[in-house]
Amino acid sequence: MKFIAFAAAAATAFVASSASAQQLAPSPTLDAIKARGHIECGVHLGLPGFSFANDKGEWTGLDVDYCKSLAAAVLGDSTKVKFTPTSVQQRWAVLQSGQVDLLSRNTTITFSRNATLGVNFQGINFYEGQTFVVRTKAKVAAVKDLADATICVAAGSTEEKMAADWFRERNLKVTIINFQKNDDAISAYDQGRCDAYTAGVGALAGQRIKFKDPAEHQILTEIISNDPQGPVTRWGDERWQLVVRWVLNAQIAAEALGVTSKNVDEMKAKSTNAEVRRLLGVDGKFGAMMGLSDDWALNLIKQVGNYGESYERTVGMGSPLKLQRGANALWTKGGLLFTPPFQ
Repeated sequence: MKFIAFAAAAATAFVASSASAQQLAPSPTLDAIKARGHIECGVHLGLPGFSFANDKGEWTGLDVDYCKSLAAAVLGDSTKVKFTPTSVQQRWAVLQSGQVDLLSRNTTITFSRNATLGVNFQGINFYEGQTFVVRTKAKVAAVKDLADATICVAAGSTEEKMAADWFRERNLKVTIINFQKNDDAISAYDQGRCDAYTAGVGALAGQRIKFKDPAEHQILTEIISNDPQGPVTRWGDERWQLVVRWVLNAQIAAEALGVTSKNVDEMKAKSTNAEVRRLLGVDGKFGAMMGLSDDWALNLIKQVGNYGESYERTVGMGSPLKLQRGANALWTKGGLLFTPPFQ
């Protein structure tokens, strides 16, 4: 019996030791970020609502807010981010080369990208769906009405392949013209060289703002695909992937738990909800498990806000895009957003 007790104790100690070693495994990316004092974040070249720089070089948008949240969690300061604009074609090389620590730029999660590009997707921060923008005077009511039309699209995008597949499967002929630069595709459509331009609903809402006369264009309500999007990291460095994934989860969980940028301090001091207490660093030492301070989530919520706060000011009803939450609402409110528990 003594031997069995000793063996059990040794096994328990070994498991605890192994778990501790895994939690504290070195992270080259985290070490580099802390040494340089900022996060390098790859974003879109300029998409209102998601990642867009004003005349002063100040970046705003849903994807930008995620990068700021990451900086608040890792460095305690949401301003410690440098943004690198990336095109559809160059984004993968920029990430794989180590020029940026992650991509946060309306990038669709697909099987082939995950399997062949050496990248991992760390969750979904926007449920997108592809459709088309057309001129109002064209009186296009449905996607099928675009038969024999000319469609502009960014080369190498998921929208390029999806549009080709959709029309071919229905024996409808269209002419798809791709452009190496997304802005060139949009400009070609705006100048009348194409009958339609295709992208995600959110992206189209952002791009429509930049047209010479937005009122002359309508975004079709018919959706031809489901395109979940989220932050992307390189293969390897599991602890960095852990941080990237759970910062996104923290944004979503905070909204679900009723924790906002305005009440976060009060919630930390007074909440008796076990998950809130773990999220805000009162119990559990969750930050230490990732190599961060235990107020990592409190910092990002206080400085940037929860997911709902970010959504509303960047793409929601408090923004020029006026996008309803739809699929991007919490699952308890008819949407698809949820997060694993903080346990």
